[in-house]
Amino acid sequence: MYRVLVTRKLPGPWIDHLKKEAEVEIWEERDPPPRSWILSRVKDKDGLLVTLTEKVDREVIDAGKNLKVISTYSVGFDHIDVKYAISKGIRVTNTPDVLTDATADLIFGLLLAVARRIVEGDRLIRSGQWNLPWYPEFMLGKEVSHSTLGILGMGRIGRAVLNRAKGFNMRVIYHSRRPHDVDAEFVDLDTLLAESDFLVVTVDLNPETYHMLDYSRLTKMKSTAYLINASRGPVVKEDDLVKVLSESKIAGAALDVFEREPIGSDNPLIKFPNVVLTPHLGSATRETRERMAEVAVKNLINCLKGESPLYEVRL
Repeated sequence: MYRVLVTRKLPGPWIDHLKKEAEVEIWEERDPPPRSWILSRVKDKDGLLVTLTEKVDREVIDAGKNLKVISTYSVGFDHIDVKYAISKGIRVTNTPDVLTDATADLIFGLLLAVARRIVEGDRLIRSGQWNLPWYPEFMLGKEVSHSTLGILGMGRIGRAVLNRAKGFNMRVIYHSRRPHDVDAEFVDLDTLLAESDFLVVTVDLNPETYHMLDYSRLTKMKSTAYLINASRGPVVKEDDLVKVLSESKIAGAALDVFEREPIGSDNPLIKFPNVVLTPHLGSATRETRERMAEVAVKNLINCLKGESPLYEVRL
């Protein structure tokens, strides 16, 4: 029987399904497993199922002398040394398509929330500070319909955001490594920054995109523009974003991902009323998370059996 290490409990019945095919050892706590726990238990395992919070580097891969597959419960795989794993004959799989719509929905929710000051309004009422009746200049925000949406990256999530933008009659421009066959205008990065009323980040994290949006680029945005990031935190240089917000170089931001997670109560982003913050909720619907578990488990089982997984990471 195969031996498998699972670093997190997953929603739905899929761990039970895995137990019919393999001997499963699982970390049962809500906090991430200690690195020492993974290193001590991966040694005799054929398969490893991880999430974004577990770093699978050379040390872990070398410790897993019997590993045939690393299945990650995520789209991103920057937490895994994929090149090294493949060089050792280990297959790496992920869960891309299943969370596209959930993440795109959240992105548009963040966009609407920051543009129309929804979170600010909620705070105002809950704190008992709504003391004045309606008047013409009260809490004015930015109209979303007919505005220009800039999408950085045009993969699965970028396309899903584009589809939602069409329902708001937005002009959509985008920048990516190459043009795509989509109903939007391909522009260079400087144009994207200069013309977007809302700049949505949908790129993955790699050496090219790490700190891609630093102070020099963020200051090319309109002072009336908003930044929305629900892809990978380190694409935006957080200290520079704080500086840009402090200097009122942009109108606001909405963030679901951060350079270090979870963020602390001393994080300077918290002090800005024009910043909406959510705790990495991109794929957080019951339906999506259970489907991710299904795909991650099936990927793992298929690879252990020498069959093709539903999704495989290839470099």
